[in-house]
Amino acid sequence: MSSFLTKRLTYMIIILLAASMMIFFLYAMTPGDFISGNLKLSPERKAELREIYGLNKPILERYGNWLGNALHGNFGYSLAQQKPVLTLFNEYIWNSFLLAIVSTFLTWLIAVIIGVVAAYKQYSWFDTLVMVLIFAAMSVPSFFIGLYLIKIAAVDLKWLPPGGMLNTGSNATGLEYVKEVLQHMTLPVIVMTLLGLGSLTRYFRSNMIDVIQQDYVRTARAKGLKERKVLFTHALRNALLPAITLVGFELPALFGGSLIIEKIFNWPGIGQLYMQSFSLRDYPLLMGFTMLIAILSVIGTLLSDILYRIADPRVKV
Repeated sequence: MSSFLTKRLTYMIIILLAASMMIFFLYAMTPGDFISGNLKLSPERKAELREIYGLNKPILERYGNWLGNALHGNFGYSLAQQKPVLTLFNEYIWNSFLLAIVSTFLTWLIAVIIGVVAAYKQYSWFDTLVMVLIFAAMSVPSFFIGLYLIKIAAVDLKWLPPGGMLNTGSNATGLEYVKEVLQHMTLPVIVMTLLGLGSLTRYFRSNMIDVIQQDYVRTARAKGLKERKVLFTHALRNALLPAITLVGFELPALFGGSLIIEKIFNWPGIGQLYMQSFSLRDYPLLMGFTMLIAILSVIGTLLSDILYRIADPRVKV
């Protein structure tokens, strides 16, 4: 295991170094920036700011300074927000994490249950209905589902608020604060769950269909075990093994997968901040966020490799 971890950590360092170069040079060579695009600044003030933030230095020197600061936990200073990038992350990223972790839990729970039942009742009316709904959920754009739910649940029926995280001017604390947050996050969580449910349900269904045809499942049934125990204890455990590889994609998705949803529902998360930074050309924040996604991606891949090795010792990764 030690040699495995050493090799994987070495790969991670190389990948992150290459990613940092691609991210920095991509944004650095993009025409324009926050300073040059600000029409309120005079040419003299623009030149002064570029000198202060080191934007007039050679690109290799700027990359070296940025990388050195990043290694010490400093991803730069947001020119638009006038705050350090990590400070902004700390202010917004937990709101995104709240949406993502709840929707991910619900997606996996529902997908496992529906996938197992659909595989067990293959070619039945339930299985057919599930497949139709799966392809429908995968085909409809996220913004359409979000706007439609706002129209029905918030505008017409007035069951839930249309957006934001709290009521306008709210000073709620304690349980009232929790209640307001839960009400406001219900619609975006529903949309995010529906978007992830289709492909994941189909994945579990196909895995279960393969597993329940194996000899050990027939043996378990021949021993007289209840069908529920056969499905959810023997078959499901092995059907979940391939799904471990998906963990590597789930970790970065916790923070980067809700960009459009946060914009639609005006949720104060890192996704909405990231979208705003594009229009303002706030490159330090864009680089910091993209680098964060890269770090989470390699960490997620490492976790999936370790979990797969633990779950199935026969596999050499």
